[in-house]
Amino acid sequence: MKPFTYARANDRADATAQAAANASYIAGGTNLLDLMKLEVMAPDKLVDINRLDLSEISETDDGGLRIGALVTNSDCAADARVRKDYPVLSRAILAGASGQLRNKATTGGNLCQRTRCYYFYDTAMPCNKREPGSGCQALAGFNRIHAILGASDACIATYPGDMAVAMTALDAEVEIEMAGGETKTVPVRDFHLLAGDHPENDNILEPGDLITAVILPPPAAGKQIYRKVRDRASYAFALCSVAAIVEMDGEAIASAALAFGGLAHKPWRDTDMEALLVGQKPSADLFGKAADKLLAEAQGYGSNDFKIPLTRRVLISVLQEATDKGAVV
Repeated sequence: MKPFTYARANDRADATAQAAANASYIAGGTNLLDLMKLEVMAPDKLVDINRLDLSEISETDDGGLRIGALVTNSDCAADARVRKDYPVLSRAILAGASGQLRNKATTGGNLCQRTRCYYFYDTAMPCNKREPGSGCQALAGFNRIHAILGASDACIATYPGDMAVAMTALDAEVEIEMAGGETKTVPVRDFHLLAGDHPENDNILEPGDLITAVILPPPAAGKQIYRKVRDRASYAFALCSVAAIVEMDGEAIASAALAFGGLAHKPWRDTDMEALLVGQKPSADLFGKAADKLLAEAQGYGSNDFKIPLTRRVLISVLQEATDKGAVV
């Protein structure tokens, strides 16, 4: 392992000041420490932020929730307010990892977790995400878990998390404190980046930027569902996941928010597909058109070709359940 320095931050200003170039924040460390052991990531410095006052869940003035960046996944999923008003978030968190990992993993760290692409983890293989310009071995290699939407010739890796998928459907925002002390908020849907020509950039964070909280809007009306399809019943990343919030008005769909995991370099949301559903009566034909819209530009790379029909079936099944129309398949 490459030598590194370690420092504990006493407050936010101290944390952002210490997190200079090639420094990483560490809280639970459930992903970062593995990457350091494998020499996939080699920060010069670790800045421990566990002493910061970021471990509370509080209500906002408009009736939403503010989830501190150091709130553990277990505590977030178990919070009575989250379970009651944001069940899609609780279910998404519980669908990920193991109980032991959820006890350590934090809200901010979960947002920043990195892809589980086999070639990213194997330093003997070329990987543009790990070493820009070296190539993408996954394009012509084993790519069963890889992207079918929004990929590029530089990278077809996927974002692996569940929590961010639910937060994307909920229209949550990420609160970020910058090195100069200024604070900004960014929608979760805009926090992660597509690979494009720079797959080394997972998200919008600049050196020194510190996630301080995730802010949930007031509870949305409608049925909330999280469906995750994976190779094993537990401890596996999604081949396809769907976070859905669907409200009915009589026999028509009043509103629909759907976010997808396991399909792209970021949680995927197609607002045009959602607009197609709104105001319509649920039907097999409508759901099929929604799937066509979502997957119009989907592309498989061999081992992951199956994801396209799989995603179609999962979407239709979730919409059936959300609207109580037809048997769930």
